[in-house]
Amino acid sequence: MATTQTPVSHVWPLGTTLDADGVLRLGGCDARGLAETFGTPAYIVVEEDLRSRARRFLSAFAQRTDDYEVHFASKSFPATAVLRLFAEEGLACDVASGGELHLALNAGFDPKKVHLHGNAKSIAELQQALDAGIGDIVVDNLVELERLERLVPAGERQRILLRIAPGVSPDTHPKISTGGPNTKFGFNLDDARTAIDRAQASDRLDLDGLHFHIGSQILDLAPFRAALEVVAQLGDFRTYNMGGGLGVAYTHEQSAPEIEDYVERKVSLMREILGEGKRIADEPGRALVAHSTVTLYTVESVKHNVVDYVAVDGGMSDNLRPMLYDARYEAIVVGRPPGGSTAVHLAGKHCESSDILIAGADLPDPRPGDLIAVPVTGAYGHAMANNYNGQPRPPLVFVGDGEARAVVRRETYEDLTRRDLP
Repeated sequence: MATTQTPVSHVWPLGTTLDADGVLRLGGCDARGLAETFGTPAYIVVEEDLRSRARRFLSAFAQRTDDYEVHFASKSFPATAVLRLFAEEGLACDVASGGELHLALNAGFDPKKVHLHGNAKSIAELQQALDAGIGDIVVDNLVELERLERLVPAGERQRILLRIAPGVSPDTHPKISTGGPNTKFGFNLDDARTAIDRAQASDRLDLDGLHFHIGSQILDLAPFRAALEVVAQLGDFRTYNMGGGLGVAYTHEQSAPEIEDYVERKVSLMREILGEGKRIADEPGRALVAHSTVTLYTVESVKHNVVDYVAVDGGMSDNLRPMLYDARYEAIVVGRPPGGSTAVHLAGKHCESSDILIAGADLPDPRPGDLIAVPVTGAYGHAMANNYNGQPRPPLVFVGDGEARAVVRRETYEDLTRRDLP
């Protein structure tokens, strides 16, 4: 077997190696051995990749400001082991439901380092947050503001941010743009002024600052200026949360801003537009977790129609992003030398014509039984996994230093009926 290492592109997890025979090692583990041990489909998570990116975000802010907080946007990868790792690294946590709040607290986050998002928070979720003593509730609308004020006990105060819709849309897919003029999230500018007046007059709410989030998978940092200039018109506050949204490269020909450049842009804009002495909060999600994970599949069939279809044992039940907003990925055949590739549709096993993981994937002579590896699946893969067609959800496997351990087991058929009542 050849031992010469061939380059892997920047889309693979840190420390990934590939030899001239196509043998892929993730976290020091042979991908073929991982498939044999844990089965496929499986999410393989390189632990050091997660830790390294968390440390880069924290370091980038610490080098540029003394007053900051980095919140992991947990919706991107809401797994206990991932949350626990980020709590250990010193991140705070952004949750968007009672369930995500439960996961964050269970994973060990200090309640004071958790804040609650959501455009339709229930009374029960607000009460859950108050009972837990979380740091911030990010208030989305006037109904919620009134509801929260009624729930806070007399003599106590809950710290809040107001989420603002600045009317700025970045260059991203419309389905993940969240700050435009017709978004479902946050206060428009007129309602924001009303909300600010009400919150500042309340003896039960502590208005700490303003929040905005313009979208996800942002590769051009310019729109942050326009959004902050709008928000700055609403007054002077201690804290400004500029959301997250830093995009990542999903294929080898793509590039994305570096973490340090993204942080520098935001901190510099804060100083320029708002002046000194402001506290900045940030909510990276995808940029923390996307590159950490590779999904392994087994080829079940190869079919020659107008185009060639290579069907694997997973699909839209473990990665909905290509079907939701045309997300693009790449793949390799593990254990086969690269070269001589043909364009095929890498298809899933589900009863939907849209169940195509990669249209026009370049794969060398794919055959039934081959092991396929798809990188950059850490963000929203596990988060959106589902049981369509009765498919059990895949396991999560942490790898590092040549060791592998399952942190979420594979579902069984029995799990599909476990909640049934007689």
